[in-house]
Amino acid sequence: MIEIIEKESDIKEFFNVLKKRGAVNSGDFSDTVKAIVNDIALNGDEALTKYTKKFDDPNFNIKNVEVSKDELKAAFDSLTEKQKQVLLKSKERIQSFHEHQKRDTWMYEDSIGAKLGMRYTAIEKVGVYVPGGKAAYPSSVLMNVLPAKVAGCEEIDMVTPAVNGVVNPVVLAAAYVCGVDHVYKIGGAQAIAALAYGTQSIPKVYKIVGPGNIFVALAKREVYGLVGIDSIAGPSEITIIADETVHPKFAAADLMAQAEHDVLASSTLFVTDMAKAIEVRNQVEEYLKEASRKDILEKSLTDWSKIIVVKSIEEAAKYVNIQAPEHLEIAMDEPEKALPLIKNAGAIFMGHYSAESYGDYMAGPNHVLPTVATAKFFSPLGVEDFIKRTSLQKLNKEAALQLADDVDTFAKLEGLTMHALSAAVRKDE
Repeated sequence: MIEIIEKESDIKEFFNVLKKRGAVNSGDFSDTVKAIVNDIALNGDEALTKYTKKFDDPNFNIKNVEVSKDELKAAFDSLTEKQKQVLLKSKERIQSFHEHQKRDTWMYEDSIGAKLGMRYTAIEKVGVYVPGGKAAYPSSVLMNVLPAKVAGCEEIDMVTPAVNGVVNPVVLAAAYVCGVDHVYKIGGAQAIAALAYGTQSIPKVYKIVGPGNIFVALAKREVYGLVGIDSIAGPSEITIIADETVHPKFAAADLMAQAEHDVLASSTLFVTDMAKAIEVRNQVEEYLKEASRKDILEKSLTDWSKIIVVKSIEEAAKYVNIQAPEHLEIAMDEPEKALPLIKNAGAIFMGHYSAESYGDYMAGPNHVLPTVATAKFFSPLGVEDFIKRTSLQKLNKEAALQLADDVDTFAKLEGLTMHALSAAVRKDE
């Protein structure tokens, strides 16, 4: 069960434990993934068929790999009216938020008359991986596809495994709502390789995004450079900073909501009041009695989670900036006071009613976030992940002449005489 700690030595030991869950432990999988990726690159559909039959569907037929537009619509039509409205409302809110991230091309004229700027254009072809199997993640479809749509990507292709030929209809309904161009019934490392290299049936894309298991993560790492990727995602996590105003039932529910993801999920509460810490722990135990994923919850709460009593919010923030959590809740009456202290977090949820679960589905900001301390240098998935920047330079004759001697000198410093010449010749015209 989740433990309460307050000694600095215990906190440091907990942070050392958390580091172990962050490493991509490829083990024996790395060679297997490399072999699959190479096989797809060399043999296309033949290899794709072989691995899909082996791992997902023994009756797989490459001729039926694409889900038809009629099937997508039928999946949406099969939902209840309430389910349809929730999907559409989620789409509207996510799309609206991401519209604010769009950038316009800009140029300015400097003091010598040169016109300089930056042009923003969408990546033309994007591949989205959506996990399949026992779990269904329509939210992953919305969060990965909609920023690409807002960015203006011309083609968005989705891959998702079909277990025994069946894709979860809610996932297909989400693809229909988002207007995905093509959906293919393939998964695993072979799907990533197919998107990266292209096969006779699967088009090559320029960037691949979306979560997946260790095989998917390693395959994305393997093809990075041939195509762009979003990141190599690790296990999910939440951290809560709280003072004496915390609502124990809220905090306990939020810790457990993250812990139920999988056995590697981590939930941490920093709280300034020992009595509140005990209340939260007791509430966790009460919720656990009725929990549906009890085995997963018990393991993640025991192995990777802690309630940590600190002397102040400043002390909590110090630890949070080291931890750099994926999700951070500030469970205080006045969360704005703690916000300036936070340097590293994927997403911040401010106040008692801003539960992380709202961010997963309905709030609007993207739930694809940096994990296991990568919030120190990564950001949430957004429109900018589907856009390329191209610099613009326009020098008239006067501007070129003013810089020609400088370019000539600089190029000769590097021993590049033709670079020097390309500037010098413009002085003679």
